[in-house]
Amino acid sequence: MKTNPGRFFEDYHVGQMIHHAVPRTVGQGERALYHALYPARHALYSSDLFAQSCGLPASPLDDMAAFHVVFGKSVPDISLNAVANLGYAEGRWLEPVWPGDTLRSVSEVIGLKQNSNGKTGVVWVRTKGINQHNKTVMEYVRWVMVRKRDAAAPAPETLVPELAKTVDPAALVVPDGLHFGDYDFTLAGEPHRWGDYHVGEVIDHVDGVTVEEAEHMMATRLWQNTAKVHFDTTARPDGSRLIYGGHVISMARTLSFNGLANAQMMVALNSGAHANPCTSGMTIRAWSEVLDRADTAVPSIGALRLRLVATTGKAGDLRGEDGKYLPDVLLDLDYWALCPK
Repeated sequence: MKTNPGRFFEDYHVGQMIHHAVPRTVGQGERALYHALYPARHALYSSDLFAQSCGLPASPLDDMAAFHVVFGKSVPDISLNAVANLGYAEGRWLEPVWPGDTLRSVSEVIGLKQNSNGKTGVVWVRTKGINQHNKTVMEYVRWVMVRKRDAAAPAPETLVPELAKTVDPAALVVPDGLHFGDYDFTLAGEPHRWGDYHVGEVIDHVDGVTVEEAEHMMATRLWQNTAKVHFDTTARPDGSRLIYGGHVISMARTLSFNGLANAQMMVALNSGAHANPCTSGMTIRAWSEVLDRADTAVPSIGALRLRLVATTGKAGDLRGEDGKYLPDVLLDLDYWALCPK
């Protein structure tokens, strides 16, 4: 048999190292397509001149575009037979990704738990994206529900990893040379500094985008994500294509420009949950809550800890009286971003 049916739950074991195939050289084409697919307008990722005024040699690839490339490499080995991608933790962007960089991905299995139905199980992996200089550009943990090949196969020993609730601000990496001492607020699009945001503040990002089949499949193919549920209508009981969760993240992040234009660079992913499935025809809106603020090693740069929520409902609505996510909440993402002081 020469074709690859993908891994099933019983094919994983804790400590397993998986080197994912097909390295990807990224360029200006990825940037152009990313900005065509999403309303991306953060100045640091749009203008070489703006990035140079902030101490960088040029404008790097958008942080979430880099995430998608690294994530996409892992899909054939981790989530080809997934029911759903469930969540994220302990994510950090460690190096900017520049046009011309070549990225590959490596994952380590760090946890396993069979579900009570005996037909699926949850797999935890820590994935690293590595560039042509053998430097890790980003890392994150994710967990995914995967089908079993044989429901009668014995369950592995359960190991649920202990994961940090947040990335310590001291562990946030500010790229070499980056500073906001000469930051141009007019060109960036908004006047709001780090000190203008207050813990507990909720920001309604106002705009919405209706997700279409063609666009989400184009985006998912762009990142070479081959998960069946995003393309094959026979892969889900209801016959719908599941919108790639990263598509929802990018849509919400770019919608957050309106109110967070100066939250220029994502540097850590504390946690994330795809609360409810997203399918074609839904209109995604976004709101943010300021969870914390922290200093960085660079005096002109502060870090904002933000909750980013993608929803088809109203800003500020997250959970019901039972503590569960409301049905119109699609994404609950907790991240750190760099902002001028």
